[in-house]
Parts: sequence; structure tokens; C-alpha cells
Amino acid sequence: MPTMNLAQTPARFRLDAALNHMAITFRGMTAHPDEQNCVCHWGSAEELAQLKVPDVELDLDLLRRTWPSDWNDHASVLRRILPQLSRALIIGLIEPLFGMDEVGRAFARGDWQQWPTEQAAAVREFLSAWWANTLIDPDPTVPTHEVLALCTEASAAIGPWLHVWEAQTGTVSDHHLAKAVSHWEYDLLGDQLPWESWNDKEETRIELTSWLIRHAPARLHARNAPVELLHRIRLLGLAGPARWDDPHWPGHRY
Repeated sequence: MPTMNLAQTPARFRLDAALNHMAITFRGMTAHPDEQNCVCHWGSAEELAQLKVPDVELDLDLLRRTWPSDWNDHASVLRRILPQLSRALIIGLIEPLFGMDEVGRAFARGDWQQWPTEQAAAVREFLSAWWANTLIDPDPTVPTHEVLALCTEASAAIGPWLHVWEAQTGTVSDHHLAKAVSHWEYDLLGDQLPWESWNDKEETRIELTSWLIRHAPARLHARNAPVELLHRIRLLGLAGPARWDDPHWPGHRY
């Protein structure tokens, strides 16, 4: 797998340390000895056998088939692939069909927050370090809105990730905020969460919308964001005809 080229910043040192901690924490992990999967839809018996051997690098195609699949003991399979999967995520080798929220749900299926303390802490720190680094990276490999969706689905909470973004108010972070709003506004103006979720979609949508209404206008205005983008955020604070009949309603059809 290609090596990472990390800039010399505290956030990227933290991310590198988190990746190394993942490798150490999950060293020696294997899938359950009795684990099975469909030969027709997942892979061969020889490929399955690789998951039952610790610390062997998987072919990238095999890794891409493994993380989204259903397993009898999903937690064991996830622990087996986490060191490689985490690094593949960071350098952009994981490209889900519909979005990074799929990867977040793969994390959630493993119930990682219920794992032994050291293992859960390693996963939490990886997600936190990746998110913190993404917010200050001018050109992140995975877009900010995708990392947020992944972290939200993986942890079943959006609030902690928004709190970090709220505290990170630099030019780069605000640029990412403008891009995220541009990506989200169509769905949010239709009262839909901009990604699929197994959690309380309505509660997550309301929390995201409320956060944007409170924090995005001032930040984006200070960065000379397009006026129409600011109007889209303002419209999120209106409901029903007040929103649709506003002269700045973009004409979205749902």
C-alpha cells in the first residue's frame, strides 16, 4: 500500500500516531475460525482463509469487498482489517458506491464502542484525528462533508464532530464549510439528511441544520461567500410557504 506523505503539523502528527496505534492495537486479530461468506457474492474459500490469518496485507480488491459485507461476527472481521482499512481510507483508496456514510455504518455494525477500552479508544482517536486533520487540510483526499458523514454514522452522533468544527475557525475550515453547505443545501432545504443513516435521521438533520443556521452565516460572510449561498442558509431557518415563497428560493423540486 502506498505510504502517506504527511505534512509536519500537529494535526497530521496526531493522525499518524493514531494510525500507528491502530496497527499496534489490532495486531494479531483474525476473523472467527468458523466465519463464512457467500462464494458467489463475496469471494473464494482461499480469500476467506486470508481473513483468518493475522497481519497479512490483503489485496486491495479483497479489502474493498470485505468491509461492506455482512458477516456472522462482523466485529472480528472489522478488527482484522482495521489497520489496513484506516490507512486506505486516509489516502483515498476506499471509494464506496454511494458515499462514505457506508463506511461509517460498517464501523457501527461492529459495535466498536462496546469493545474493550483500549480497542474502542484506538478507533475513537483515529476518527477524531482524521476529522481534525481534514478540517485544516486545504485539499483533503476525502471531502469534509464525506468524513463528517462517516464519523457521524460510525459513532451514532453528529454533535461531537460539529463541536470540533465550531472551534476550528480558520480560513481552510471555513472554505470546507462553504463547500459542504453547497453540497448539502438541496437535501436540507427539502428537509432531508444529505446522507443515508441508520440512526435517527430526523434528529441528525435538525441538529445539522440548527448548527448551520447558528454558525455558518457569520463565518461564510467573513470569507466573502456567494450571497446566494448565504440565502440558502437563511432559508433553512424558514418553514413551509415562508421558505418556498421567498424571492431567493432556488426553485428546487422534490
